[in-house]
Amino acid sequence: MRRANDPQRRDKIVQATLDAVIIHGVHGVTHRKIAMIAEVPLGSMTYYFSGIDELLMEAFERFADTMSVQYQAFFAGVENAPQACHAITDMIYSSQVTTPDNMELMYQLYAFASRKPALKTVMQNWMLRSQQTLEQWFEPVTARALDAFIEGMTLHFVTDKKPLSREDILVMVERIAGLHQR
Repeated sequence: MRRANDPQRRDKIVQATLDAVIIHGVHGVTHRKIAMIAEVPLGSMTYYFSGIDELLMEAFERFADTMSVQYQAFFAGVENAPQACHAITDMIYSSQVTTPDNMELMYQLYAFASRKPALKTVMQNWMLRSQQTLEQWFEPVTARALDAFIEGMTLHFVTDKKPLSREDILVMVERIAGLHQR
């Protein structure tokens, strides 16, 4: 008797793709490795997806969507630019966003998107959502500068031998936002 397909199989494959990217890097990901991580038959990979590029695209879209939700959560209850500066600082300084897995996926997405126009679109859409969130309190050019600072400082925060203090990060954010008085 044939067992019914797991209704969550496609979802498991997409999540396993992200896990495989974390473990093996984008260029080391294969259908076989993803199927093993997802604990699904190898044949189901081509049943649900036309190829590895489609799989990576959907997986990175999911990652970007998840990160956008986390990003926006930092701004819950923010009513003005000074509060937004504190939220940005908290985002950079907290370990919620800067987890090793998130950072690895970001590095892989940046590197892989340089060769895949469709993934560049995923990144552009993610940046646009972030900037639109910031535009609630800052003019578009400032929002873009703050968004770029968040990306860069997040990288610095997790790789520096001696990361900046929360206070130093806040000063930098406020300077970009035009709110610091020193």
